[in-house]
Amino acid sequence: MTIALRRPRRPSRRRDEALPFLLLIPAGAVILALTGWPLVQLLIMSLQEFGRAQIFGAPPDWVWFENYAAVLSDETFWIVLGRSILFALVNVVTTMSLGILIALLMTRLGRVLKLLVSAGLLLAWAMPPITATVVWGWLFDTRRGVINYLLTGAGLDFDNHSWLIQPLSFFFVATVIITWQSVPFVAFTVYAGLTQVPTEVLEAAQLDGSSALQRFRFVTFPYLRPVLLVLLLLQIIWDMRVFPQIKALQTIGGIASETNTIGPYIYSVSIAGGELGLGGAIAVILVIVMMALSAYYIRSTVRQDEA
Repeated sequence: MTIALRRPRRPSRRRDEALPFLLLIPAGAVILALTGWPLVQLLIMSLQEFGRAQIFGAPPDWVWFENYAAVLSDETFWIVLGRSILFALVNVVTTMSLGILIALLMTRLGRVLKLLVSAGLLLAWAMPPITATVVWGWLFDTRRGVINYLLTGAGLDFDNHSWLIQPLSFFFVATVIITWQSVPFVAFTVYAGLTQVPTEVLEAAQLDGSSALQRFRFVTFPYLRPVLLVLLLLQIIWDMRVFPQIKALQTIGGIASETNTIGPYIYSVSIAGGELGLGGAIAVILVIVMMALSAYYIRSTVRQDEA
């Protein structure tokens, strides 16, 4: 009597290919609920005449693309958008440069100094933006500011100097505040990436006679490139839509019409001005700009995965 042995059933190839997508369904549902639905509501609002009356229950009128036409034909919008892009670029370059330098410095510090630097970075990172702006606003105060006192004591003419009344010095103060709070995130992330660079590769490059700059360019940078791309994208997005620091400095002494970036500008149009439809159109345009900036990172990631 022979017994037929059954071969174990192998899972189908189609089922194996579908499993990752099935596992992504819960996370995808959460993202759609928290991000997708508000974006849909924003898009609908941007196609309507939505003002104060609609906030209190009046039915909105559909104006379709009239809000977008009004925004794109407004000279103020283009001035604010250009100012926001330039401001973001300055902040991104400053933040990334200082963050990378601090991360490289932390790899050379001893245990105690590294702990002190980490504690200082964490304190700056943990401070709320409004609190940080108030503190720095006091340091740059016209009459009682520590910065004016020190510069005057050094023989410079900064007695009762107003830092916020001029747009250039206003954005200098804003850059100091934003960079001060953004550098810790970049420094910690880059430092974590530096710890993953193989030491034997760096030692071999050093034995071959390469300089510190050459080792960073040809050995360290390729390992850090994915991390730096993510940091660069995040910093651009965060600095393009910065709001509390600019708004708080305007409240302290800045001129809003000369120092608005895209975030405070949307607030002044939609909340303060009562034109939520126009504000929604500006916000949708900003989302499109952010998606265009993110396309480079997504394309680079896909190419790396295919390679």
